[in-house]
Amino acid sequence: MKKKYGLVGYPLGHSFSKGYHNERFARLDIDAEYENYELSDIAMLRDLVTSDASLCGLNVTIPYKQSVIPFLDEVDGDAEQIGAVNVICIERDENRVRMVGRNSDCIGFRISLLPLLQKHHRKALVLGTGGASRAVVVALRSLGLTVTVVSRTPQKGQLAYDEITPNILAEHTLVVNTTPLGMSPHTNACAPIPYEYLTSQHLCYDVVYNPEVTLFMQRSAQYGAMVCNGLNMLYEQADAAWKMWNNKM
Repeated sequence: MKKKYGLVGYPLGHSFSKGYHNERFARLDIDAEYENYELSDIAMLRDLVTSDASLCGLNVTIPYKQSVIPFLDEVDGDAEQIGAVNVICIERDENRVRMVGRNSDCIGFRISLLPLLQKHHRKALVLGTGGASRAVVVALRSLGLTVTVVSRTPQKGQLAYDEITPNILAEHTLVVNTTPLGMSPHTNACAPIPYEYLTSQHLCYDVVYNPEVTLFMQRSAQYGAMVCNGLNMLYEQADAAWKMWNNKM
């Protein structure tokens, strides 16, 4: 029986994962296929998994990286610390199906960021508070950076967008957008930060990868910042997910 893997989220028109995994399977002569599973309600997850015995693993994307957790049988330590799941390992025996939540976003972001970091990148602003944000924050702190989260509805220790002053932006020379703002098809949106205070010392990383150049990246580059999209993060987290599904990580 051909093994199946797939992506759970809603909607999924923005995702490159299906094409990436299926191309990889063909290139490496792996007898498997990857499908998109648009679920309008994450409560449909267990029915999906139990209805198809060939399904061996899933990725989880917007908006379910946090809300999926109560529907899982187990969450590993890293995903529990992050508070978000983007990989589900499916374990089957004759009597039951178990779903174990893990997180490869943290790994993918860290690997993709490391070649871009410079000595003056000591403090980071992380835009957004969703599942991707949580993984990014854990990765940045593991690299020794001081992190401040920016939110439309800030909690204790977080900033509102209108609280980002020139001095704050001067100190925080790494800015990471983890919100879906600017993602295809809504490409004319970006996080409301004071871009005019960015400089050539700034690195502005957008976890969005479709389009290849987001409005956040365009506006940041306009003021001299180095910019990067989330495509390498996607590739690295996908490779880590494959290892998780096959007990190699």
